[in-house]
Amino acid sequence: MQKENPVIVGLDIGTTKIACIAGRKNQFGKLEILGFGKSDSSGVTHGMVLNIEDCIKSIHVALNMCMASNPNLTIKEVYVGIAGHHIKSIQTHGDRVLANIEEEIRKEDIDSLLKDQYKTFLPSGDQIIDIIPQDFTVDSLSGFSMQEVIGMTGIKIGANFHIVTGDKTAIRNIHRCVTRADLNTKDLVLQPLASAAAVMCPEDFESGVAIVDIGGGTTDLAVFHEGMLKHTAVIPIAGVNITNDIRQGLGVLRSQAEQMKTQFGMALADEAKSNAFITIPGLKGQQPKELSAKNLAHIIQCRMEEILEYVTYHLKQLNLIDKLHGGIILTGGGSQLKHLIQLTEYKTGLSARIGFPNEHLAAGHHKELMMPMYATCIGLILRGYDDFESNRLRFISSNSEESLNSENAEADVEGRFVEMAKTFEPTPQDFLREAFGESMHIPEAQHYAVASNETLSNEMMSSNFPQTDIFDTIASQTQYEEESQEEKTKERTQLIGNIFGSVKNKVIYWFENIDDQKLD
Repeated sequence: MQKENPVIVGLDIGTTKIACIAGRKNQFGKLEILGFGKSDSSGVTHGMVLNIEDCIKSIHVALNMCMASNPNLTIKEVYVGIAGHHIKSIQTHGDRVLANIEEEIRKEDIDSLLKDQYKTFLPSGDQIIDIIPQDFTVDSLSGFSMQEVIGMTGIKIGANFHIVTGDKTAIRNIHRCVTRADLNTKDLVLQPLASAAAVMCPEDFESGVAIVDIGGGTTDLAVFHEGMLKHTAVIPIAGVNITNDIRQGLGVLRSQAEQMKTQFGMALADEAKSNAFITIPGLKGQQPKELSAKNLAHIIQCRMEEILEYVTYHLKQLNLIDKLHGGIILTGGGSQLKHLIQLTEYKTGLSARIGFPNEHLAAGHHKELMMPMYATCIGLILRGYDDFESNRLRFISSNSEESLNSENAEADVEGRFVEMAKTFEPTPQDFLREAFGESMHIPEAQHYAVASNETLSNEMMSSNFPQTDIFDTIASQTQYEEESQEEKTKERTQLIGNIFGSVKNKVIYWFENIDDQKLD
């Protein structure tokens, strides 16, 4: 079954990083990571590509690292995430009288209803990215899902739709970057939906949750209630804004501000020690600076409160602030700030937790891929498998992985993860030496111990975050199989289909009539 499943690649073009992950489902319905690569992002601001040449170079670096981590891997097409402040969403309703009331409702009738939504009036310069059906009506009866409607009988069928739109120029810039990096864009996927697919479970979908993905340039929001997508939004404030606030407020370099945020930053100033200080080297000819850890926390808290105020505003506009029993799921790189859960619960009044993309991952991959910052990229792969398993668009993948000889398979897998490990960040000690120099210290009033990567990971991960070794035994897979894996796989597959909810027949709809010859 593993050979029958295609190799699907997700490409997350973010403001601070570009990640490329290749995966394939195994016989238990879990994603096996075949390759991983990432690079610093250039030419992207708040999720929008502004410098095409710089972005292409960053994509090449991430792509080459991904293929270097697995020499057997060939990548020709990718699923790409899209975000940015130009993304908007609208709600529409459509009705269609059935041609023959004696016949049952067919998939073709729903397709026709969906095609009518492409006629929705949009502001000049905007273009439809995706149309997601919510609930359906048949005559005077309402509240049906798409699967329930098929096979029913009636006179008129109707549906509510969530339409995602974006700026045409921004969409084409992403497409051009991917094309000129010698890749084909299989589909553009809204990043909030991709993140939701990676971190949600069936219980979240039923109880109602808000997914808040705090990335480098944007904060993506997806709200689910009563088993359907209710709202999506892209907030143009995220980790880059926090870094800039620290740089300007404390008068440090950008690289130092970034490391201060990740190593010592916290979202609650009350939790910071008033007698804790960070000493950093001054500029040439200047004395070293001594910065208060509490001032750092105040700066971070102010910006995080602004992000959470936007989230609360959207939930109040939907009248769902008291109806999301699953609370808020925080994901993305920004979700790793200390005490962010407490601040989120205080500002919104809802329960909160960190969302890790481990629900859909098989054992045997690098544990760093479970971190929230890779949720979007994992979700893009899940979107590809939703297309494949639904036989949407007569799915054919041009990506491949050469078969391994049984006697060399284990060595090849081990070598793959050794290469993957090289793509991750250096140790915290390396970061601090590069950003602050050897003179960085904490005064005796408060001492910080710089922990190893493993210790930091344990601190950031909650108790329900499973720790998996890189090389699990076959016995662990057998145990999974014994625990009703078929039922769990079915639930996960249905969840992904419900999140994306796509019934469109043509994926590259928005790339038609685009002439890139002038760019060559």
